[in-house]
Parts: sequence; structure tokens; C-alpha cells
Amino acid sequence: MAEQRKKKPASGAPAPGAPGREVRRAAPNRGEVDRPAAYESLIEKRSGLSELLAPVAGFGVTFANMFKPTVTEQYPREQVPTKPRYHGRHQLNRYADGLEKCIGCELCAWACPADAIYVEGGDNTPDAQFSPGERYGRVYQINYLRCIFCGLCIEACPTRALTMTNEYELAGPTRPGMIWEKQDLLAPLRSGQLAAPHPMVEGTSDTDYYRGQVTGVTDDQVAWVAEHRPDDPTLPENAAKGAKVPDLGETRLAQRAITAGAHRQGGAR
Repeated sequence: MAEQRKKKPASGAPAPGAPGREVRRAAPNRGEVDRPAAYESLIEKRSGLSELLAPVAGFGVTFANMFKPTVTEQYPREQVPTKPRYHGRHQLNRYADGLEKCIGCELCAWACPADAIYVEGGDNTPDAQFSPGERYGRVYQINYLRCIFCGLCIEACPTRALTMTNEYELAGPTRPGMIWEKQDLLAPLRSGQLAAPHPMVEGTSDTDYYRGQVTGVTDDQVAWVAEHRPDDPTLPENAAKGAKVPDLGETRLAQRAITAGAHRQGGAR
């Protein structure tokens, strides 16, 4: 044949000059092959005393702390304050006029890696305006038997409605007592705030609320609450008479009782 066929390499063997594999050529002596040079580290070798102490250098932090005084917290007799950014119990915040910041978007529930949060959104109406905008959190639950306090839920919240407090005493004897409802998580009403529902500040939008442009309650909001809920304890005239806002957080109140009993049993001061 005028044209000779090129020999193909054996199965699994790279073609001559192919990248990715070193080609070993036969040495002059039969049965021996050329081998690559020995690997040499680029890290300088230690010598002298440093080489002698190298095996125990990793225990430097351990040895340094062995001679420091031991600090034991006498809990619950003495409660040491937590760090400012400690991840404790969650809280649902309010705006300056008392409307809720939660809009029921469920992003916190989607972000939770432990599936500890359950949210159901509801529609605001002119007669029942719980938060600025169209939606609010109608149902909000956190299962503290699942929560790992990672803080991903507060990072996902678009309105900063959900934050974490420094409260850490959340132990309880029953499973239902560890599932906190919306009323247990809502921030307490401060002086001058009106309990929801009530209308938004006149001429504002949910964006104005988010930007912090709403700084308090207006006379129109007070008049609306006085017309629809004249006995509301958050009204200025009722608050002046000594009316107190009832705490509807049954789980939170039960938790406080359990914690107080545990403190008495432990000899807390």
C-alpha cells in the first residue's frame, strides 16, 4: 500500500507527547527505567532548638492557658451578662406607632436550616391594619426544640421585623411549652405606641415606614382607635388612668414562671 497506517497506542497508554502523563523511556540497562528526581519541599528545614521543640509547638496555647486562673460561673446564683450580639430568644419588632414590622413574607421560614419557623401571611384591610402595606404575619411560630440559634432568619428578614434578644433561659418540661406563638414573640408596647390594628400614618407608604420616617402616633390614629376600641389600654386617656396592657403571651408567661421556680430551687439571688 502506498500509504501506511499509523500505529495506535495501546489501550490506556497516552499518545507520544500527550500532556498529563510522564513518559518513561527505557534506560540503557535492561529492566530499569528513568525515575523523576526526589521531591524537595520549598519550606526551609528547621535546625537546632526549633527542630527539637517542633513536636510540642502545637500545644503552645494549651500550655499558656494551664497557668491562668479558672473562671467558673455560679449560675443561677450569679448571672453573668451576655455579649451584646448574643443569639438568644427571637423578638418580633414594631414601628414607632405600634404597627408590626412583620409582613408575612415567610423568608425567615425558608432560610431556617432546622425548619423551626412556621409563618402564615394574611391580608391587611382598612378595618384591620396590622402592618404597613398589604400583608402581615397572621400566624408566627418558632419551635425552640428545633432552633439552633444560627441567626440566618434575621439575616433574611427584609424589614428587620425579626431580631434576637439576649434572653437564653428557654428550657421547659413540655413540648408545647417550647413552641412560641406570635403573641409570645411580639415586642412589648412602649409608651406612646398604639396596639394594632389601626390605620397607617396619613399620606405615608410602607417605604416611609421602612426608612424610619414615621416617628410616632398621630391624632388621627388615636381618634380611630378611640372610635373602634374605646377601652383600649394603649389610648393616652386610658393609660393616664392607670390602664395596663395585658400580656397575651401565655407561653412566655409560663416560661417565666418555670425559670423563676428553677432560680429559687438553685438558690438564685
